[in-house]
Amino acid sequence: MGAVVGLGLGVGLLLCWSVVAVPRAARGPRRAERTEALLARAGLAGVSSASVWALCLACALVALLAGEILTRTPPVAVVFALLAGYLPVGVLAGRARRRQREFAEVWPEAVDNLASAVRAGLSLPESLAGLAVRGPAALREPFEQFALDYQVSGRFGDCLDRLKDCLADPVGDRVVEGLRIAREVGGGELGRLLRNLSSYLRAESRTRAELESRQAWAVNGARLAVAAPWLVLLFLSFQPDVIQRYSSAAGVVVLAGGAAACLIAYRVMLRIGRLPTERRILR
Repeated sequence: MGAVVGLGLGVGLLLCWSVVAVPRAARGPRRAERTEALLARAGLAGVSSASVWALCLACALVALLAGEILTRTPPVAVVFALLAGYLPVGVLAGRARRRQREFAEVWPEAVDNLASAVRAGLSLPESLAGLAVRGPAALREPFEQFALDYQVSGRFGDCLDRLKDCLADPVGDRVVEGLRIAREVGGGELGRLLRNLSSYLRAESRTRAELESRQAWAVNGARLAVAAPWLVLLFLSFQPDVIQRYSSAAGVVVLAGGAAACLIAYRVMLRIGRLPTERRILR
C-alpha cells in the first residue's frame, strides 16, 4: 500500500513539474489562422479575422436583444443569438465552397489558354498576365493583380507567391508551382505538361460534378432537418403563452438536448456524405 501511495505521489509531482518546465506550443493563433484561411478561400483576404469575429458578436447581440424583446424568454433568446452568431461564418464557408467550385470548373480553360500562349512563343509572365484579359471571368481578378505586381517589381517568384495567396486554391498551387519549376530549370515540355494537366482537371471536374449532384439531396435534406425545429421555435415565439414555457428548467433541458441532437446529427450526416477535398500542400 505504501508503494502505491508513493508511486501516485511521484506521478503527481512529475505532472506538476511538467506543467512548469516542459515548453508547450502556443495555441492562441490557431483559430485566427483558420479564420484567415477561410477568408482567403472566400476571396476576402483583405478582411481581418478580428472583423469577422466582431461581426459574429454583433449579430449575436442583436439577435439576443431582439429575441428577448419578442419572446421574453432568455433561453430562447440565447438560442437565436447562437444561431445568428454563427451566420457570418456559415456565409463565409458557403462563399468559399462556391468559389472553389467555380475555380474547379474554369481551371481547364485557363490551363488551355496558358498552353496556347506558350505555343505562340509568349513568355511565362506574359502568358499569365494575358489571363487577366483572355482568361475565365472567375480568374481574371487574381491574374490582374499578378500582372500589376510583375509590372511593378519584375520578380517572377515573388509575384507567383502572391498569386498563390490570392487564389488560395489547391489546383492553382499546382499550376503555379509547375510554372515556377519550368521557369527555373527550363521547361521544354511545358506545353505538353499543361495539356496533360488540362485533361486531368477536366476529367476530375466532370467526376466531382456528377458526385456532387447525387450528394446534393442528402446535404439539402440534412440542412432542412436541422433547420425545421428552429423554424418551428421561431413561429412559436409569436405565441407568448406557449414560448414562455421554455423559461423553466425543463424547457432549458429540451432546448439544450435539441441543439445537441441537431448538431451531432448534422455533423454525422455531413461526414458520411462528404466528398474528399484536396488540401493546399504546396503553399
